[in-house]
Amino acid sequence: MIAIIDYDAGNLKSVEKALQALGEEVLVTREREELLAADKVILPGVGNFGDAMEKLKGYGLVSVIRELAQMGKPFLGICLGLQLLFERSDEAPGVEGLGILKGEILRIPDKDGLKVPHIGWNSLHLQHEGRLFQGLPEESYVYFVHSYYLKAEDPQIVKATTEYGVTIDASVEQGNVFACQFHPEKSSRVGLKILENFAKLEG
Repeated sequence: MIAIIDYDAGNLKSVEKALQALGEEVLVTREREELLAADKVILPGVGNFGDAMEKLKGYGLVSVIRELAQMGKPFLGICLGLQLLFERSDEAPGVEGLGILKGEILRIPDKDGLKVPHIGWNSLHLQHEGRLFQGLPEESYVYFVHSYYLKAEDPQIVKATTEYGVTIDASVEQGNVFACQFHPEKSSRVGLKILENFAKLEG
């Protein structure tokens, strides 16, 4: 059973549908006991960092997410879900993130010919043998929608980067905690393979 954390984030349905297409049993919930009982948990998200942290606090999910991360069961953050796992974001100065991983979220710098937000397909540079990317070739293309990007404190946790005017840490892995800045649920066959790899992880 894979649980998707429901805190009124925008892309819950598409993540749920992609997992169901892989034959996975999926539960969308914000109930603590259901989340703790799941085999794996996904924190999706699109929107504003500050608003999202408010909602997580309002639903009592901050302590639950930290508990899940410590339990050792596979946990995946997607897009805003990746950003929330870190300490802070330029998007919401003064708002503390979950702080499960070390690093900060910065605004993509303005550059001639590059639009912000970054919307579209970009290729990944794979590194450090990320478990989500097993069976995928270097320079696989995935779909991004974001204005802010991760700069991880420890380069060893970064499993994929992409270039968009700056080097973006596109995916990280530390112990049982995984995260992708891109949307695997909108990234065609490559994205489904990433979700499949996550679903096969041992807790």
